[in-house]
Amino acid sequence: MSLIYLRLKCLGLTIIFLVSHKGFSQEVDLPNPSPKQTIVQDFGLSSIELTYSRPGAKGRKMIGHVEPNGSVWRTGANAPTKIKFNSTVEILGNTVELGEYVLYTIPDTRTWTVIINKGLENWGSDGYDIKKDVCRVEVPIANSSDYVETFTCQFANVKPEGIDLQLSWENWQITIPITADVKSTLRQQLDVNLSSTKPHYWHAAQFYYEYEANYEKALEMINGAIRTGEAKGLKPYWYYHYKARILKEMGRNKEAMEAANISTNLAEEHGNRNNYLVLNKALIESLEKGG
Repeated sequence: MSLIYLRLKCLGLTIIFLVSHKGFSQEVDLPNPSPKQTIVQDFGLSSIELTYSRPGAKGRKMIGHVEPNGSVWRTGANAPTKIKFNSTVEILGNTVELGEYVLYTIPDTRTWTVIINKGLENWGSDGYDIKKDVCRVEVPIANSSDYVETFTCQFANVKPEGIDLQLSWENWQITIPITADVKSTLRQQLDVNLSSTKPHYWHAAQFYYEYEANYEKALEMINGAIRTGEAKGLKPYWYYHYKARILKEMGRNKEAMEAANISTNLAEEHGNRNNYLVLNKALIESLEKGG
């Protein structure tokens, strides 16, 4: 057997050993048993961000047992749940300024304590300090017939000035109502805009109709939007539909009917764009019934 052959054979065995050793020492990357989720929800004039880990019940009784009643809970698994408000909000009358916070909860059989806290460096509920609370409220717990295996947070009932943060797991759910003062900011913006050379009458009409129920002012603004749109060569069927809705609220049904018919004719020219034929038909039927 030649010396070259022996050297090649030894080299081959060394390579096999190194490859095999590398294979045996490779780490095993298991799925996270409580995967992280981040939710970003537009709300008001900004947004809310929520980051939490989602444990599964896995046949266990969690709240009231593994997570005992009357104790501060991280509201999830691993690091505590964090919530970021990108504008000032209110939670059941408590003002929470723009910023990021920890969302702690204290479960109980009838009501839960919801806590907004500044302890961003805490792990779990360790290090929780009541002195760092910025908001502490009580919310009722609701039972559900639908079983939720994985702890779930979601935003529901999203409206311009109100939103619900819902927490669900097992057979229970709690709802945390959050509100924002949108009207004050919008009113200030509109006051400035309407005094400019390019007023946004359409936005103003929506504000006075939907936020303040000031139908006289809303009618003035939508008429301004119609004039401006038609001067640009538009056929604003959506403006006329909105005008009809405003007039209906004012009890001026005959004029509302006229505006709805104009909207229908203009929408037909656009091939029933955005289903305004359907919307106008429903509105006209309501007006015919005196509704």
